[in-house]
Amino acid sequence: MKLAYGISDKPKFGQLIVFALQQLLAIMAATIAVPAIVGNGMSSSAALFGAGVGTLVYLLFTKFSSPVFLGSSFAFLGSMFAAFGGAASTAVGYAGLIIGAILAGLVYVFIAIIVKCVGVKWINKLMPAVVIGPTVAIIGLSLAGNAVGDLQKCFNENANIYLCIVIGLVTFFGTMISSVYGKKFGKMIPFIIGICCGYIVAAAFTILGNCTGIDEFVIINFGLFDSMTWIPDFTFIQAFEGLSKVTGSYIATVAVAYVPVAFVVFAEHIADHKNISSIIEKDLLEDPGLHRTLLGDGVGSMVGAFFGGCPNTTYGESIGCVAISGNASVVTILATSIMAIIASFIAPFATFLATIPNCVMGGVCIALYGFIAVSGLKMIQGADLNDNKNLFVVSVILIAGIGGLSVTFGKITITAIACALILGIITNVVLNVKTKKAE
Repeated sequence: MKLAYGISDKPKFGQLIVFALQQLLAIMAATIAVPAIVGNGMSSSAALFGAGVGTLVYLLFTKFSSPVFLGSSFAFLGSMFAAFGGAASTAVGYAGLIIGAILAGLVYVFIAIIVKCVGVKWINKLMPAVVIGPTVAIIGLSLAGNAVGDLQKCFNENANIYLCIVIGLVTFFGTMISSVYGKKFGKMIPFIIGICCGYIVAAAFTILGNCTGIDEFVIINFGLFDSMTWIPDFTFIQAFEGLSKVTGSYIATVAVAYVPVAFVVFAEHIADHKNISSIIEKDLLEDPGLHRTLLGDGVGSMVGAFFGGCPNTTYGESIGCVAISGNASVVTILATSIMAIIASFIAPFATFLATIPNCVMGGVCIALYGFIAVSGLKMIQGADLNDNKNLFVVSVILIAGIGGLSVTFGKITITAIACALILGIITNVVLNVKTKKAE
C-alpha cells in the first residue's frame, strides 16, 4: 500500500500528537482490559505505563525501525490467574507476575540467540506466505467476536442494545467515511474522527437519559471521574512485599504457567511482524532482524510487567492502525509510548479514555480487526490456490482457527491461532516432502 509516512518520516509536531493519540486509542481498550479481567487490585493505569515503557524498550532493541506498539497480552491471562491462584497471598501473587514475565522474556532471549546464530531463512521456508497469510487472517477473524460483542454493549446492563449498535455503527461509518473521503490530514486520523462521532452521540443520549430518568439511554459512565486514581499502583511495590515469601515450588508453578505460553506467543510474534512487513514493504525479520524484534518484545515484556504486571506483546490493533491510516512513522510509535506513560499519571485524561463506551470501541474494532484479516488474505494472493497442496494448507489453518481449535494441558493452553499455525506448518511440510526429494 502507499504510505503517507514511511518508517523514518517525521510528521510535524502538531500532527504527531494527533497521530499518537490515534494509536493510543487503538491499543488502549485491550491494554487496560487485561488487568481489569485479572483483578486482584491490578491497576489499568500501571498497565498503560508498562505498555509505554515496554514499547520504548522494543524501539531501542529494533533500532527504531519497526512501527509496532506493545500492549498487555491476552495470551498470558491464564498464566496470570495461575500466579495468583498458587500464591500464599496477593503480595506473593504480584511477585509471581514479575517472575513469570521474566521467565517468559527469557524464552524470547533464548530463541533470539538461536536466530542470531542460524539466521531466519529457515522461518521463511517453514512459514511461507501460504502458511503465514491465513494465520494473520485468523488473528483478525478470531477477534471478530470481541468487536461484535462490544458493539452491542456498554457499562450499563440496562442500556438499549439497539441504541448501542447504532452508536457503534455511527463510529464505524465515521471512521470509514473519513478514511475513504477525508482530505489529507482527515484521511489519516479516521479513528479519532470515528470515535469522536460515536462519543458525541453517546454523550448526548447519556445526558438525555440522566435528565429524564430513562436508564436505557445511559451509555457513558461519567461516574468514573468520581473515583480517579492519580498515582498508578505499580506492580513492583506489592511484589517486593511478597518476594521474601516466594517458595521454590511456587516458582515452579509460575514457570509451568508462563514458559510454554511464551513459545506459543512466539508464533504470533512472527505472524505480526510478517504482517507489518507486508504493509510497509520491508522485511523486518531481515532488518532489523528477528533476533532484535524478539529481544525487544521479550525484554519489553519484562519491563512492562515490572510496572504493570502484564507481559506485553505486539499489538494487531497497532498494525491495523498503521494499515488504515497509512502512517508507518516510528516517531509516531515513540510519541505514543511517551503519551501512554504521561497519560497514566494524568487522571482526568486516563479516566476520559476509560469512559469511551464498549459500543464505540466496537465500531472502531470492526475496521481494525477487519484490516488485520484482509492483510493476511492479501499475503496469499501470489499463491496458486489451484494447487491442492496450497489449498489444503490454507484450508486447515482457516478452519482450525475459525473453529476455535485449542488444546489444554493442565494450566497450559495452546490457543486456536497457535494450533492453526502448527497444523498449517505440519501440513505444508508433509505435502512438500515429495517435492523436496524430487529436487
